Amino acid sequence: MKKQSLLTLFFCAMSIPYLVFAQDAYFIDGYHGGIYGHYPIGQTAFINNMLKQHPDWRVNMEVEPETWDAVKLRDPAAYEAFKQLFEDQSIANGRIEYINPTYAQSYLFATSGESNIRQFSYGIELLRKHFPSARFTTYSAEEPCFTSSLPYILKSFGFNYASTKTPNTMWGGYIRAYGGELVNWIGPDGTAITTVPRYASEDLQPGSTWQSIAWYNSKDYIKKSFDAGIQNPVGMCIQDAAWSSGWGKGPWLGQDSYTPTHYKTWRDYIANYSIGSTTDDWHFTQEDVLTSLMWGSQIMNTLAQEVRGAENTIVQAEKMAVFASLAGNMQWPEKLIDEGWIKLLLSQHHDCWIVPYNNLQGGRTWADHVTEWTGVTHQNSQVVIDRSLKALNGKSGQNAVRLFNTLAVDRNEIARVKVPSNWVRSSWEVVDPQGKVHPTQLVKEDGSTWLLFRAHVPSFGYSTYTLREGKASASDALSYHEEKGKYVLESDLYRLVINPEKGGAIESLIAKKLNNKEYVDATSAWHFNELKGYFGDQSTFISSADQPARIRVVEHGPLMLQIAIDGMIGEHPFTQTIRLQQNEEKIDMGVFIDWQRNEAIGEAGIPFSAENPRKAFYDDRYKLLVCFPAAISDQQIYKDAPFDVSKSQLENTYFNRWDEIKHNILLNWVDLGSNGKDHSLALFADHTTSYVHGSDHPLALTLQYSGRGLWGRDYTITGPTDISYSLLPHADKWDDDRIWTRSERTNEPLVATLVDAGADDVAQQSYFSIEDHAYELVSMEMKGDDLYIRLFNAQSDQAERQITFGGKTDKITWVELSGEVSEQAQYRTTGNHATAITAHIPRFGIRTLKLSNVQLF
Repeated sequence: MKKQSLLTLFFCAMSIPYLVFAQDAYFIDGYHGGIYGHYPIGQTAFINNMLKQHPDWRVNMEVEPETWDAVKLRDPAAYEAFKQLFEDQSIANGRIEYINPTYAQSYLFATSGESNIRQFSYGIELLRKHFPSARFTTYSAEEPCFTSSLPYILKSFGFNYASTKTPNTMWGGYIRAYGGELVNWIGPDGTAITTVPRYASEDLQPGSTWQSIAWYNSKDYIKKSFDAGIQNPVGMCIQDAAWSSGWGKGPWLGQDSYTPTHYKTWRDYIANYSIGSTTDDWHFTQEDVLTSLMWGSQIMNTLAQEVRGAENTIVQAEKMAVFASLAGNMQWPEKLIDEGWIKLLLSQHHDCWIVPYNNLQGGRTWADHVTEWTGVTHQNSQVVIDRSLKALNGKSGQNAVRLFNTLAVDRNEIARVKVPSNWVRSSWEVVDPQGKVHPTQLVKEDGSTWLLFRAHVPSFGYSTYTLREGKASASDALSYHEEKGKYVLESDLYRLVINPEKGGAIESLIAKKLNNKEYVDATSAWHFNELKGYFGDQSTFISSADQPARIRVVEHGPLMLQIAIDGMIGEHPFTQTIRLQQNEEKIDMGVFIDWQRNEAIGEAGIPFSAENPRKAFYDDRYKLLVCFPAAISDQQIYKDAPFDVSKSQLENTYFNRWDEIKHNILLNWVDLGSNGKDHSLALFADHTTSYVHGSDHPLALTLQYSGRGLWGRDYTITGPTDISYSLLPHADKWDDDRIWTRSERTNEPLVATLVDAGADDVAQQSYFSIEDHAYELVSMEMKGDDLYIRLFNAQSDQAERQITFGGKTDKITWVELSGEVSEQAQYRTTGNHATAITAHIPRFGIRTLKLSNVQLF
């Protein structure tokens, strides 16, 4: 009888289609936000109550770590209750998992690799002060806070898993759909991390520009997952922590969601309910990060410039403090550096970048706070550098210049030192440590007087140059003249022809030492260094080449020639600058546009609607661009990313729909190379922005957008546009010509100061060097008596290299980002009183050395 009943039940079930889907599904719920974004008073008590009311519910937390400082003060009872609920961090029984411990929920793709590491290190440190038992197992984010180098960073911090799903907050973009239930996300260095991807079957939500179909575990989503062979499908929504405004609530799913669905923490789902492992290797590239922020808008340009400048100066300040701590016995300035980093990390908060106009506190916007936060970083960094120089040099003076090199590469370049404004004579010369005399040039910039001279400074070391009066130097290495109404600029490396009748466009750019390669494509419909964009009020494209310009010589000496191009784009005056330096391969440029009024710039005729996938700010071809039609055959784009470089697979960078986003981000540089072994042209910018390129469009840098943006906000022009960029013509691929290092030279210029040099002073010294300059010196910091050195292999093979440290140490280890020892280093003391360390770092590998109880010889 029992057997017959079971058979009857089986055949009845087979006759009901819906029961075919009565298979378990899973959901990741939780909260996103924090004290800076959205975390109302009472939120913690609300979460505690919801957890008590719903015993089967699980919470995945993505809350800014500083939030708990505030909660502890203003709601201590709820804080203590939450700590008790959080205490159980076991995989199977723990009900709370912290899935994004970064200090400020950064997008990660728009900032430096070192910033990304500090997001995790500072965030985890603060969270462990509040929750000592916290385990960080899975990285997940409600917004597209991802970058290609994350697998190593996560694994090195102790994470086991990740997810690239962002189903309910995709306004600014998303990660490419790929794979099934689990994939092995492979980073550029080969590191793999088990990952729940946005499934290939996880479509974007119809009628939405902010969701995928995984946001609610709909029956359709789960069915599509089963049909795709996903045995244990999972959806996700990390709710805004804003219960008081009606956004966030308790358990997210409703009656129309698929059943049976079980709430899980990410680590419990992956470890115990997913297939557990996979052979599907996803070789993730930066072009799998599909995001579109308000690139070119004035507020974004300024914000990105402020963040970039602060990133560069704090890293350099730390390195100078290492110099001073080891060579000058200065106490490590921990409070200044920590505050500088924390303020910088806050300025990288994703809300700063996607809703810069939104009010945060006291009527001030996110952008206002970025200016304030990065200002603190700059101020603290300068104090650290000034203190370091004082500790290293003693009293200041005026008989010599001491130059510090914070990179692990020998440098031979034009140095700049700020001198008293009464130094008006041009008859200074400097004498290097070998006794050779070098010419100088005095220039005025930004109200200050600068002394320029060519200098050689060894890897992570210093050189001292003696100052003396001498004869004014004459040089024909840099010259200019008029020729048939055009201006011809010449250096030892380049010959440029500027056409004032075409708004100062560059008509010819010849690289003399690259077989006189002509870099300007004379057949292009665009002009080289032309400004061009679509002006909505005039309903047409307007170019700087439409009106003649005036050429001015701003500086001319033996070391530098700088001209200014004064022109008009429409009714708006602009000034472009071009700077050539003696024996310098990089051509520095800039543009200043004195907008007379707000001007609509960008694709016109697209009224804003949140649901409409067409947005005016998507297609960069309509924004104001500076264009570089280059005579390079079979063009191929390479672009940098945090700890990565991608060879672009895009036919072009343009798109005009939310569901067709392409990766068009320039972080530090884009290199226009050639598959046909032609020459290359690198483009550098002073901030994160977008670039344009395609078979029917030259390489171009985005300068200005003005119009409707996210949430219908009007992104207006409120003042001048001031942007710096550079070009570097070169012969081979980006890695053969070390474009990454050339970018770092711009980010970390030589630190120069006037000193009184004594006869017994050591004139030149290197404290740290790397064989073949194989690795980038990313950062240095002291922790007590221990020195931590971060290295990155951007451009070299993984062959064994020797690192030389000019000091001694009790022990050297390779450590993970978590601080755990990964392996003992091989090292020895050399005959010249230095320590030689053996290293083998894979291409795009990040490694950290710990030198315990370190001292200089």
